Amino acid sequence: MSRSDASGAGRRPRSRSRFLAMAVALVVAMLGFGALGIWQVQRLGWKLDLIARIDARIHAEPVPPPGPEEWPAISADKDGYRRIRLEGDFLDRPPVFVQATTARGGGFWTLSPLKTRQGFVVLVNRGFVRPDERGGVGGAAGPAEIVGLLRLSEPKGAFLRSNDPGADRWYSRDVAAIAAARGLGPVAPYFIDAERRNPDDVPAGGMTVVDLPNNHFIYALTWFALAAMSLGGLVLLVRDERKAG
Repeated sequence: MSRSDASGAGRRPRSRSRFLAMAVALVVAMLGFGALGIWQVQRLGWKLDLIARIDARIHAEPVPPPGPEEWPAISADKDGYRRIRLEGDFLDRPPVFVQATTARGGGFWTLSPLKTRQGFVVLVNRGFVRPDERGGVGGAAGPAEIVGLLRLSEPKGAFLRSNDPGADRWYSRDVAAIAAARGLGPVAPYFIDAERRNPDDVPAGGMTVVDLPNNHFIYALTWFALAAMSLGGLVLLVRDERKAG
């Protein structure tokens, strides 16, 4: 055997091992990206169904608020944005102002506790006030009938901004923390975004933003594109290996 033949024989096993390792990696990548694409397609179906269900809830006839026996099973998917009718009395407590950014600019949500005819307390987001309107907004003690959308509590503050109950500074509608700060005792684990009744109401109700991002189709395309690229890389690798052989 010539020296060049011996050298070629030594290189071939190493080249073959490298080919197998790259081929396995590309197959694993292709299968993984494909699985992620299929998962995103499934998530897309779930999100479209959720959007349809929430749209139906928003336009449905209002129903009584969920009582204490239902609280443990309440969830955003099942109960978020249900249209609720509350009847009862607002408690004599100062409102809680929660910082908000809306289509009308920066300001505050105005939350007040209402004791329902069923005997439990629910926080009501009476609506939005601008900073210059805040000083003229007081409590809402007395009988009331409220129609609005059920929203789940927003615990632990906002991104990078924690609620400070001691200083009465609020960045999220954390029902439990607000109830503790106002001495309300047990309250419903949700609040109600009140609808606007009159255009000139202050606070201004009816400003709920139903924002359900739906990027699953784009994510699915991205994962399937990466799977296709992995398949293309595998085809090129096999072709080069055959040429070299």
